[in-house]
Amino acid sequence: MRVLIEQARCCGAGQCVLAAPDIFDQREEDGIVILLQENPPEESRADVLQAIKVCPALAIRLED
Repeated sequence: MRVLIEQARCCGAGQCVLAAPDIFDQREEDGIVILLQENPPEESRADVLQAIKVCPALAIRLED
């Protein structure tokens, strides 16, 4: 599994960090998403899918 983010689309809501704190973080200066793990373990799939679901900017994608 590969996680892709589009920082240009991110609005800094932080919902992804709440859903998957091991995968996502936010820049301190503006809250824009930072991807901590591009290829997280399969056990994190549910958390990543939740982050995708709650992202208001649709800035996160998942590739298998």
